Amino acid sequence: MERELTIVVDGMGGDNAPACNIEGVVNALNEREGFRIIMTGDEEALMQGLSSYRYPKERLTIRPTTQVIAMAEPPVSAIHGKKDSSIVVGMGLVRKGEADAFVSAGSTGAVLVGGQLLVGRLKGVHRPPLACIIPTEKGMTCVVDCGANVDARPEWLIQFARMGSVYVENMLGIKAPTVGLLNIGAEEEKGNALVKETMPQLKACPDIHFTGSVEARDVPSGAVDIVVTDAFSGNVLLKMYEGTASALLHIIKKTLKSSVKTMIGGALIQGALKETLKRYDASNYGGAPLLGLKGLVVKAHGSSSAAEICTSIFQCLEFSEKDINGKIRRALEDAAVKAEA
Repeated sequence: MERELTIVVDGMGGDNAPACNIEGVVNALNEREGFRIIMTGDEEALMQGLSSYRYPKERLTIRPTTQVIAMAEPPVSAIHGKKDSSIVVGMGLVRKGEADAFVSAGSTGAVLVGGQLLVGRLKGVHRPPLACIIPTEKGMTCVVDCGANVDARPEWLIQFARMGSVYVENMLGIKAPTVGLLNIGAEEEKGNALVKETMPQLKACPDIHFTGSVEARDVPSGAVDIVVTDAFSGNVLLKMYEGTASALLHIIKKTLKSSVKTMIGGALIQGALKETLKRYDASNYGGAPLLGLKGLVVKAHGSSSAAEICTSIFQCLEFSEKDINGKIRRALEDAAVKAEA
């Protein structure tokens, strides 16, 4: 009998843990069937939080842990030193095949290090990147890498483009997704050494639909389906994107409340405005998967709400159902065979 899909949720990770993590898990279990969840963390705190909810108890297991990795802790020493933390125990379950995926809103560094050391990379993967979905004028764009590899090499960026293409095509349903290399200008002579070295190599890949450089200002318009970059630039892009969206939302709300006239106008457009702003709600997109691992690891925002935890769980279901890891492995194997031919 085939084992039911199992997702581990770090009960102690994130700014709003364990309350929002518990609520997100309960909502996911009540909304969909066909999977079970293991929560790692302080058993007493988790059981107390769960006591106020109704949910299918037979589909939720608590795996008690006694340690928590704090956001500011050095990731490598934390992974090695806190063997009974909610992150290490959770990833261990994925490594041993007792679970299919792991979701955490905890320490990004610990999740990234644990993903590589505990879960392990697929054969041939240089470095796993974080793939983050962001809303654009045309729909959605995926930024790869947005936080895992601050310093990168050309061959890594090429793999990022290849793995990102598989992810976007299958998860977002975009056939032959276009790929742009994040740069400071459209001209090929622009960019740092990494960009200049990567550019011709990406152009030479027949399985990647590379369109050339993409500037940060063109990302919000949906110029490409996938933005490939090192994690330093990718994370700066992502944080600026989030900050700008938050500032604009604050300005809009303040303007609509500035006078009787604007308040009346705001009331008239309230429905349409809410619908539009939903596209920029992070809870609709879940977390960022660490692509190229033997199992699925999803990093949710540190400030994740219950809605984002729930969406991240559903993201894991879709990722597994569509066999994204298997498709990434085959894509990398095909590319390696063609390179040797």
